[in-house]
Amino acid sequence: MQVKRAVVPVAGLGTRFLPATKAIPKEMLTIVDRPTIQYIVEEVVASGIKDVILVTASGKAAIENHFDYSFELETFLAQKGKLDLLRIVRHISNLINVVSVRQKEPLGLGHAVMVTEQIVRKEPFAVVLGDDLVDSPNPCVHQMLDVFNEYQESVVAVQEVPESETHRYGIVEGEEVAPGIFKVSRLIEKPPAGTTKSNLAIIGRYILRPEIYDCLHRTLPGVGGEIQLTDALDILRKERALYAYKFDGNRYDAGDKLGFLQATVNLALEHPELGGPFKEYLKELVAKL
Repeated sequence: MQVKRAVVPVAGLGTRFLPATKAIPKEMLTIVDRPTIQYIVEEVVASGIKDVILVTASGKAAIENHFDYSFELETFLAQKGKLDLLRIVRHISNLINVVSVRQKEPLGLGHAVMVTEQIVRKEPFAVVLGDDLVDSPNPCVHQMLDVFNEYQESVVAVQEVPESETHRYGIVEGEEVAPGIFKVSRLIEKPPAGTTKSNLAIIGRYILRPEIYDCLHRTLPGVGGEIQLTDALDILRKERALYAYKFDGNRYDAGDKLGFLQATVNLALEHPELGGPFKEYLKELVAKL
């Protein structure tokens, strides 16, 4: 089974970034020189996937427009001879094939995945969350596809977190069957302190077999009254194998203000044009503290 599509849920309200997100989707907030959603899409494309399903809501048209053809803008840039900018704009509009589907109610990540069922149907697919940026020479989704291709079973991305933070995540328990690869024996969504010894936290990358849809239909509302994808995955792992993969790379929670700032600083330092001057600026700034 080959993964040809990626589901990118972007229906969230972005309340943690108010008032900046009152009129602008949080996924369009800029990190260095690109909106957050473009980093996500570029990771998907670099992993060999061109078809992207955006799970949207009211007020998210700017995301779709960002990846669409803009006749007026391209004509303007061509007439002004701004060919470098024209190439950048055309690159964005040619990145992916976009299909949008509405999540009419904010009923959780599991529900966001459910609304894509009629589009994905009987094929495996990736789910990539726009809040999680993973900086790695080998894209995180590509790493996970390698695991999926070997085992032909659903895969979730995990990272180790401090025990004091496990209550903030979906947590995986399981046996390590290969370096960095765990066969999952249990998943718990935001477990209370002391209820698990594992510190393997699920982050926003999944490769899922189509059987997940049936599991989602059997999933009752959980934490927060929402349909939790973690709960559906726990049903799935009881019926067939499920694997967790400890990926290589640096992950930033771009849905959190501190994580957003950390991503901005680190990605700016890696920027081919800005990295050197920005590093010198930071040295001067630290010297003044």
